[in-house]
Amino acid sequence: MQTSNGQGVGSNVHSVNTTVDARQASNVGNPLTTSQAEFLYLIECHGSRELSQSLKMIHDLALYHSDVPFGVAEKSALFDLKVLWEGFERMHQKD
Repeated sequence: MQTSNGQGVGSNVHSVNTTVDARQASNVGNPLTTSQAEFLYLIECHGSRELSQSLKMIHDLALYHSDVPFGVAEKSALFDLKVLWEGFERMHQKD
């Protein structure tokens, strides 16, 4: 999906975090670090479905129930939340 200026919605040009595109982040060949494994364990213990619902709720509250104007950085942060909750939803579906 592209915006009116021709950039993709997930474009990192104005992203709040400076990480690389998520499609490049999943390198199956490298084993997980200890901190990555601990993070995934915490997600499993807490529940990916619950985390997904919480992130979606925060997103919707900020977007639909706030009078605060959103700039490019805020829109990018909301998109980051969407990426996370959709990832957690996919994790839950595989369980």
